[in-house]
Amino acid sequence: MATSTERDAMEHALLLARMHGVAGPNPRVGCVLLTPDGTRLAEGYHRGAGTPHAEAHALARAADAGVDVTGATAVVTLEPCNHTGRTGPCAEALRDAGVARVVVAQRDPNPVAAGGAATLEAAGIEVEVGVLADDAAALNRAWTFAVTRGRPFVTWKFAATLDGRSAAADGTSRWISSAAARRDTHALRGECDVMLVGTGTVLVDDPRLTVRDADDEPLAAQPLRAVMGLRDLPEGARVLDDEAPSLHLRTRDPHEALATLAAREARHVFLEGGPTLAAAFLGAGLVDEVVVYVAPMLLGAGRAAVADLGITTIAGALHLDVVDASTVGDGPEANVRLVLRPRTTPTTPTSDTDGGDA
Repeated sequence: MATSTERDAMEHALLLARMHGVAGPNPRVGCVLLTPDGTRLAEGYHRGAGTPHAEAHALARAADAGVDVTGATAVVTLEPCNHTGRTGPCAEALRDAGVARVVVAQRDPNPVAAGGAATLEAAGIEVEVGVLADDAAALNRAWTFAVTRGRPFVTWKFAATLDGRSAAADGTSRWISSAAARRDTHALRGECDVMLVGTGTVLVDDPRLTVRDADDEPLAAQPLRAVMGLRDLPEGARVLDDEAPSLHLRTRDPHEALATLAAREARHVFLEGGPTLAAAFLGAGLVDEVVVYVAPMLLGAGRAAVADLGITTIAGALHLDVVDASTVGDGPEANVRLVLRPRTTPTTPTSDTDGGDA
């Protein structure tokens, strides 16, 4: 059983992973090395694909400081990897360093990398698994989903009025959500590795689809901007500029689009397209989370947030469970932010329309 000191170290390792981890193909991981009496020797974290894993980072920092880790306890948020990818296996690195005990939060769900705990135990190292496991799984929820399901986790985000309109009757929609809600959206975008819209959104709104800070400046690290649909994109479209990488997915099929993105090691897709694209993903059962910003206004007419789902009776409604409800902004800036999860997979097919907002 983990000691209170080891649990405290695990909380710190989770904080390191949260602070320094980045969106991408790899999980966020933190590691703390302790002496047998609980003194912290070194700590490390993973900073994205191609960089040292958290365990290797902690061991390297200990070595740089001249710290002997023989007999130490390694507290790590994810089971040490057991394979050679862009970096070597962390289970072997810990074994070779002389670590005597390893405390793990979440077992590695990736079959390619799993098995590190068994390797450590075979070397005579004591292993404790499951310490703050739920917290670790929540930290890497999209990554865990992607490596176990074989496709990216999909978050659909939209803004709407109280009567469910995403644009007025004349097509104007700038701005339904408040400035505070838009800043919050950029924070959510920064947690994903793909921004996905349809061709219709590009043709009508010409979005940049970048992640920007409070001063509306693009951040250094940008997600992939993906546009789904069959129509050609204008040569001067802002989504094709050099502020971030871009990809045109020439398909109307959400399954095909996600398969292409999965092959590029995408783990979390942020769906910000229009109502047709949303309907295509909902109808295919490929929306895993919904984030909606509800503005305190009424339009009475205009574009709905989602297109026809083929549902003709209340009994066929797609139900969602509320995960979180909060207010973003104050006074006139206030919007209600709802986070929801589909309760069941839709079975009613959508109408035969272009899933790329054509």
